[in-house]
Amino acid sequence: MAAPGSSSTAIAFDGIGGTDSIPTSVLLAGMLRVSEKVSDLIFSPGRPPQVEIHGQLVGVEMPRSGTLSADDTRRIAADLIGNNKQAISALREQGSCDISYGLPGMARFRVNVFIQRGSCAIVMRVIPTAIPTFHSLRLPPQLEEAAKVRSGIILVTGGTGSGKSSTLAALIDSINSEYCYHVLTVEDPIEFLHKHKRSTVHQRELHSDAPNFTLALRAALRQAPRVIMVGEVRDHETLEILLEAAENGHIVLSSMNTVDASKTVERIVATFPAAEQQSARERLAKTFRYIIAQRLIPRTAGGDRVAVVEILKSNSRTRDCVEQGERPGRTLLDAIKASENEGMQHFDGEIAKLVRSGLVDLDTGLCFASNATVLGQELAR
Repeated sequence: MAAPGSSSTAIAFDGIGGTDSIPTSVLLAGMLRVSEKVSDLIFSPGRPPQVEIHGQLVGVEMPRSGTLSADDTRRIAADLIGNNKQAISALREQGSCDISYGLPGMARFRVNVFIQRGSCAIVMRVIPTAIPTFHSLRLPPQLEEAAKVRSGIILVTGGTGSGKSSTLAALIDSINSEYCYHVLTVEDPIEFLHKHKRSTVHQRELHSDAPNFTLALRAALRQAPRVIMVGEVRDHETLEILLEAAENGHIVLSSMNTVDASKTVERIVATFPAAEQQSARERLAKTFRYIIAQRLIPRTAGGDRVAVVEILKSNSRTRDCVEQGERPGRTLLDAIKASENEGMQHFDGEIAKLVRSGLVDLDTGLCFASNATVLGQELAR
């Protein structure tokens, strides 16, 4: 296999011809065999099929076929969508749709099909069949305590591809293994499939099991769950229901596309009208238990990436920052630094450790830092 970033690598398809004659399932299986580290599969007209490995795209050269045509991507999209009428309708009316797809015995995928320049393009996120654990994800061991909360909100945040879904799955699995709870998830689409262990786990998928998040969450409050997991907080209405659930004693887990704990609080408060923002701060201060922010940073050697995690826990000082707002000398970052003995940690402190240990080079560390200037000064000392 060529190194990440190179133009292509070859897959042998045992004499099968161009992409028009390769069954989609065979095509996907061949692409997965390029590497155990494939995170995404991408199909775009004018390009060969591509896989993403450690954040870099690698072209997959097909026998007797150079690049994909618009007909190729349309056929692959049709195979993936099948008879899913909701997805077909969304693709026609909104220009994109989200579905899940399973390759028996190999992998499951979170799939987005979208229209660009009049043709179909497809991005498939690989979802491992095995439920990840805190250990397998190399997450800080103190995060195992998050699965022991009795009520309140746990948010996992970070950019696209930072591992939020995997961390949520590890939290659900830990709860499932330790407690006899009713766990209800609402996802778009369902990613990791959880089996019943000590808990009973019900997973609902948008469109196939429920028309939208709002109706699914309103129904969830009548379905007696102890734990509610929502794949992502996307709007004010979803957030309002989750706050209500947490106030009523539920354990609530979800994710947001925010870069750190401070920005997460700002985003939540900003979803409310100005007249309600102080009330929102007070509600969030009372109900949040953890905000876990994640970044994946390339290692110095080997092409792999290492997870860097910021952990904000609820204590008197962090609750005060959330409720009263941040001000000089009383920021969430200050509170995290003052509470490291409670298991909290911040991004730049963790990046500094990686740079000093040689796992991440200086330039890369500064590139991913929250405050590159301060981190650079600290490392220089």
